[in-house]
Amino acid sequence: MSASSASNILRGLPGQLLMDYAWSRVLVGLDFDGTLAPIVRHPPEARMRSSTRRLLAQVARLYPTAVLSGRALPDVAARLRGVPLRAVVGNHGLEPAAAPGLFEQVARRWRPLLEELARAHQGVELEDKRYSLALHYRRSRATKRVLADLERVVPLLEPVRVVTGKRVVNFLPPDAPHKGLALERLRRRFGCDTALYVGDDETDEDVFQMDRPGRLLGIRVGARQGSAAPFSIPGQRSIDSLLQRLVHAREGGLQRLEGQA
Repeated sequence: MSASSASNILRGLPGQLLMDYAWSRVLVGLDFDGTLAPIVRHPPEARMRSSTRRLLAQVARLYPTAVLSGRALPDVAARLRGVPLRAVVGNHGLEPAAAPGLFEQVARRWRPLLEELARAHQGVELEDKRYSLALHYRRSRATKRVLADLERVVPLLEPVRVVTGKRVVNFLPPDAPHKGLALERLRRRFGCDTALYVGDDETDEDVFQMDRPGRLLGIRVGARQGSAAPFSIPGQRSIDSLLQRLVHAREGGLQRLEGQA
């Protein structure tokens, strides 16, 4: 895709602002499901398109790049194998964790009640991510009944942080690190002055809500009223255009510098 067509797709994002971030010491962070990979009916089948994988690898060679996913760390890391990323974070920012044993105990306490709920509804699946749990109801035909049962169960899980997503409900330890804290930790670790983050879900709002004027560029996949992200791209298929813009921003600048040398 040409730079001009990518620019048209991303017309809501000022080109100069993107260039300013591209030429700062910037950490590029991205979510996986719904951002790098399309949302699918059966989560284990999620994967990046070959074009996205190729562009992500190019971006990762030009910028310090990390993927921050809601998936368990071994799961998402396997899907990104071969891409030269600086870091992969799992469990909505929780993995790798400083106190994993405590978080594992909390999630284990929740499991029997959520397993019982999942068994009671056809098309509902409980995903055990060791330190957190996720209830998927994308394949259920009785969404209202599932959510009504969840309302009755959640008080029995307290204390818990409940985060909704696209036909999924996540159950997280309330004091666990979130994606915003994880991104900030990586930014300091890699000596970056700024961060650019792209995500599509509720837990990505933990990043967008951080108060980092001039130091954080938040981009949501798909506009949503009430999102703290100042910019958005139309949908998941637009991620290739954004990655291409990042590649052109760095490579074009390098070519100009070489021409002046």
